[in-house]
Parts: sequence; C-alpha cells; structure tokens
Amino acid sequence: MVQPVLLIEDDRKIARVVKVYLEGAGFRVEHVERGGDAIESALKEMPLLAVLDLMLPDTTGEEVIQELKEIGDFPVIILTSKASEEERIAGFALGADDYVVKPFSPRELLYRVKAVLKRAQGADRTDAVPMSFDNGLLTIDGHRYEVRKKGTLVKLTPSEFRILFTLASASQKIFTRDELVEKALGYQFEGYERSIDAHIKNIRHKIEDDPRKPSFILTVYGVGYKFIGKRDA
Repeated sequence: MVQPVLLIEDDRKIARVVKVYLEGAGFRVEHVERGGDAIESALKEMPLLAVLDLMLPDTTGEEVIQELKEIGDFPVIILTSKASEEERIAGFALGADDYVVKPFSPRELLYRVKAVLKRAQGADRTDAVPMSFDNGLLTIDGHRYEVRKKGTLVKLTPSEFRILFTLASASQKIFTRDELVEKALGYQFEGYERSIDAHIKNIRHKIEDDPRKPSFILTVYGVGYKFIGKRDA
C-alpha cells in the first residue's frame, strides 16, 4: 500500500479542502486533528510526508514536528496562520521543509507537496557521483541520499541535504541566499531567503566539529555561503 500523506489539522473545513486536492492528485491522505494522534499514526505507518498545523488542541505543532523528526526522515510542511518572518524562520529551524501561511491556495499547497517530495526522493541526483572531502571526514552520496561524518550517518532533512549537496557540488563557489533558495529548494518566494540561515545553522550543528568555527560551510558576510571542504581525489 502506498504511504499516506499525514494531514494534522484541527479545522475540519480546511482539512476537507486539502484532502480533496491531495486525493485528487492521487495521494492517500490520513487526517488527524490532534498532535498525539499524529504521533500514533506516524509510529503505526510511516508517512510519505506530513502537513502540519502549528495550533493544535492538545499540544503545539512545534512539539509535534520535533517528535515526528525523531520517528523518521519524511518531509514536513507547516500549514499555519503564524505569518511573521520570525515565525517562519523558527519553523524552518525546527526542521520544516516548507512553510505555507493561511489563508492559502490549495493548488499552491499541492504544488509544494509535489516539489518537496521531488526533492526528498532525489529525482535529479540518481546518477550523482558520491563526494568525499578532507580525507573522508565528510562524504555525501546523492544516489543513496546519505551524508556521513567520520563514517557515521548524519540525519539531515530533505531540504538540509539539498542545500548541502548544492554547496558541496560547487566547492568554493559563493552562493547568495536567493541562489540557494532557487537552486537547492526549487522555488522562489519573497522571504524564503532568510530561511536559508536557519537551514545552514542546523547543517553546521550536524556536520561541523565546532559550528562557531566551521570547516565546511563558510559565511561570506554580506553575500551568502560557500563550501570550503577539500574534495578528495
């Protein structure tokens, strides 16, 4: 059976609209209204992707996303009325792969679901040659969708992997935030360039020995970021 899209939304009217659009596109949808039920559902059957409202009756969406990320590597799209730039950046910092603000277009949400899944499934990296840096200290395998540090598997979200893969594939090239949004995340919407900072912070905590003194991803102040690891022959 095809894995479901887990829809966590307590507004039944919104949930009904989202469900109609997703099912119309061929997705199987599992809808729950409470955070606790979402965790139970994900443990019972690993979802393909989760669409998560942040304002739930029994707990906060922020707590739910952290628990979901412990269960599996599936993508999470936040769907919420929390619209400020700070709130969006906080959502990405928690590990969200996309952020949609209410009121929203169901067609746009469907597009974002498809785009996030395409990134997560690595459709454009199936022939990628594995990359190794600094005498094997860090390896990035686009085919297996794996990153290892000193041989140990590093758990990245799909968006984090895509950003790291983009930077490492063009070592020493400086990318602006806008370029990383467009090239790594595949969409271009106002405000999303700031989300790159949250993703980079998360990546550094996972691959750097000291995130304050990075040896792989360097900040180019006033411009963006570049990958400085030395690629092995």
